[in-house]
Amino acid sequence: MKILITTDLFTTATNGVVTSVRNLWNELKNRGHDVRILTLSDKMKSHKDGDVYYIRSVSLQAVYPNVRMPMTYRHHLIEELIRWKPDVIHSQCEFFSFQFALRIAKHTDAPIIHTYHTLYEQYIPYVLPGKKLGQNLVRVLSRKRLENVDRVIVPSYKVEDTLLDYGLFNTICVVPSGISLEQHRQRITPEERRAKRQSLGISDDQIVFLNLGRLGTEKNLEELLSYFAEAAGHRSDIVFLLVGDGPARTQLTRQAQTLGIADRVIFAGMVKPEEVHQYYQLGDCFISASTSETQGLTYVEAAANGLPLLCKQDLCLKNVLFPGENGYEFNNPEEFLLGADKIADDTEWRIRAGHRSEEIAAAFDKGSFADTMEDIYRSVAAGRI
Repeated sequence: MKILITTDLFTTATNGVVTSVRNLWNELKNRGHDVRILTLSDKMKSHKDGDVYYIRSVSLQAVYPNVRMPMTYRHHLIEELIRWKPDVIHSQCEFFSFQFALRIAKHTDAPIIHTYHTLYEQYIPYVLPGKKLGQNLVRVLSRKRLENVDRVIVPSYKVEDTLLDYGLFNTICVVPSGISLEQHRQRITPEERRAKRQSLGISDDQIVFLNLGRLGTEKNLEELLSYFAEAAGHRSDIVFLLVGDGPARTQLTRQAQTLGIADRVIFAGMVKPEEVHQYYQLGDCFISASTSETQGLTYVEAAANGLPLLCKQDLCLKNVLFPGENGYEFNNPEEFLLGADKIADDTEWRIRAGHRSEEIAAAFDKGSFADTMEDIYRSVAAGRI
C-alpha cells in the first residue's frame, strides 16, 4: 500500500508522538509498504530526505516548546505527493500538518485516518489564562477537526471516553501505540548499574524511586515531590531520581529545597536516547502522579525495563498496571505512602513484580501495533472502492 503519514513533529522533538510515528514508519516499511512522511522543517527551507518531506516553517517557541508553523500549504513537494496518490493518509497531529492531509485527500480521494494523541485540556495553562474557556475551546475544535475523517485512532480507552464526551460520532478504534522493545530488553550489568548510581551519588543500599520524562507542569511532579517528601520523612533509605528536563525544573528544585529533601532528590537532566534504558534500570520503582498521559509510553518502557510501578490512578494505566502484581495505584498521600512502603520493604516482591512488568510490556511491542494498523488501513481503503 501507499501510506502517507502527516505529522507536525518528526525530527524537531523527541516525545511520544514522534516515537509512535517512527516505530510505525519503520514497521510498515519492513513489511514492504511504500510509506512517506510529510512534516515540518526545523528551518525556513523546504527539502526532501529520502521518503521524508519537510515543509519550511517558523518557530512558535514563545507559545510552546518545539511548536512550529508552516510558511506555506502550497509547495511542489506537496504536489509531488498528490501525484504519488496515496491509498491512505494517516494524520498524527490536529494542527498544522492536518491541513496537508486535508489538501492531499481532496485531490486524491484518499481516506484520512487520524490518531488523537494528546489531551489538550492538560496544556491549557501554557497558552490560555481561562481554564473553562480553554476546555470549551478544546472540545469544539477537536470535534470540528475530526468530524470528517474516516477513522479515529486513540491510544487508550481514556482518550476514547474523552472524545465521546466531546460529542464525536466518528468510528473510534483503541490501538495502543507500540514501542520498540529491543532497547528496553537490554540489561546493564550489576557493575555498570552500581557505577552509574555511584556517579549520581546513590549508594548500594538506597531504594531509588524514579521518574523519567519531560519536567512540565502537566506531569503533576509538584504533587509527586510532596508525596515523596512525606515518605522520606519516615524512611532514610529512599531517594528520588528525576531523569529529563523541562520548564518545571527550576520550580521543582526550589520545592525540594523548601521541603528539606534537596539531598534526597537527584536531577539527572536530559540523557541520550540510546542510554534511556540504562537510566530506567538505575531505579527500583517507577513513580508518577501525572494524569495528562493519553497512554503513558514511559509506563510501558519502565515496565519493559523490569520496574514495578507506583502511579496515580488513571484510565491510561488499564492493561499496564495490575495492582498487587506489578505495582500499586494511589489517589492520595496515604495510598502513596502505603505503596511506597510495600515496595521498599519487600525485595522479593520487587523482583517478582519486575518480571511481571516485563511480561505485561511485551503486549505493547511495535510489531503488534503495526499488525493492527495494517488491518485498519486495508479496511478503510476498501470502503472507498
